[in-house]
Amino acid sequence: MKSTVHRLTAALALSFSMAMVAQAAELAPGTVINKQNLDQHLGDSFEGHSIDSLLTERMKLLIQNEGLSLRLKASEPVTLGRDYMAATQANAGKAVYDPDTRLVEGWVAGMPFPDVSEDDPHAAAKLIWNHHYAQPIKNMQDYPNFGYLFLNDKVGLERRQQWAFKRYFMKGRLGTDQVVEGDGSILTKTLLYATYPNDIRGLGLFTIRYDSPKLEDSWAYVKSVRRTRRLSGGTWMDPIGGTDQLNDDIEIFNAHPTWYPEYKLLGKRWILAVANSTGETWNQKASGNAEFPVVDLDNWPHWNPNDHWEPRQVWVLEATTPPEHPYSKKVMYMDVEFPRFYQAEAYDRQGQFWKWMNYHLKTIATEDGDVGMISAAGFTIDYQRRHGTVFVLGGPRLNTPGVTGDDIALRELERAAR
Repeated sequence: MKSTVHRLTAALALSFSMAMVAQAAELAPGTVINKQNLDQHLGDSFEGHSIDSLLTERMKLLIQNEGLSLRLKASEPVTLGRDYMAATQANAGKAVYDPDTRLVEGWVAGMPFPDVSEDDPHAAAKLIWNHHYAQPIKNMQDYPNFGYLFLNDKVGLERRQQWAFKRYFMKGRLGTDQVVEGDGSILTKTLLYATYPNDIRGLGLFTIRYDSPKLEDSWAYVKSVRRTRRLSGGTWMDPIGGTDQLNDDIEIFNAHPTWYPEYKLLGKRWILAVANSTGETWNQKASGNAEFPVVDLDNWPHWNPNDHWEPRQVWVLEATTPPEHPYSKKVMYMDVEFPRFYQAEAYDRQGQFWKWMNYHLKTIATEDGDVGMISAAGFTIDYQRRHGTVFVLGGPRLNTPGVTGDDIALRELERAAR
């Protein structure tokens, strides 16, 4: 009798399993994954990957509880700049990671560690150094006009600001015989300042980041006294204006690698990400919610991204923060082919989930005929405060000709405020 019951149970389980397999489908590009159909589609696949495996646990919760919907897009290769790849190949094997100092010696240009192995005990640190030294943006980011949108889940768009951002690489320069400008002590110079509305116009920072663990030198323009003031080195982890972003959250990770005490490689996996943003981010000819089509402003909670998502293989990294940092850790998702992050989860000092960050990447032509990568939009959502800050980019330029390191200077911050 028991043997018969066991056989019947096994047969029923097999029949159920075969029925589930028969029902599973390969989804077509354009399919939207949302709260209404999530459970139905988890067992389905897209480009050979199950939907269940393409969604992080956090993404599933955001779909179930926060109105996130994802429109599937056929994956496309990501093109990296010819000078970026040439420098990576020419300098392969020159960079050495020292686990005692946690520093890299011998880097020239391009990715210092193009072939990181998952079983390398220092894999996480090497990936972070790739991001620090060799984001595929060429020699200068020049964003003369980007918007910060301030959102809450009650009214949607509260207000907007417009800013300018310039970051100039003094080392690791691509497509030029002059790989280093200056004496080699400075890695980047950055200008970040507001242009609209008038009450904050000129508010901003000028920052020098050194190619060493030395803390940055930063200056802020103070409107009340019409002067610039030097800031303490701890500004790298301070909030940017009234946004939900820390300085450390620019492009998801914006710190010298040694400022974080520990990195862990949690593994390699596939996720849905915006690697080739196709949607318009900022339509400056439109008005109302239509001006920012990359944000689902019409629907609660008014801060969800609206773009096209494709499968990408990523490294999953956990970064433990220093004790004085507002976060306890960040879990970040970096593309396996190039050192840029798509997403991150930030946790508070009690270990509770705090913020979700999501960036939409896009490859554009540089001013010298090469290509580089930009973030067309970036979402930093504070789920404890029920508030979000969305970055939308208008008119980006990469490798602007005629600009030198001397042009990215404190006087430019003062000039912008006038």
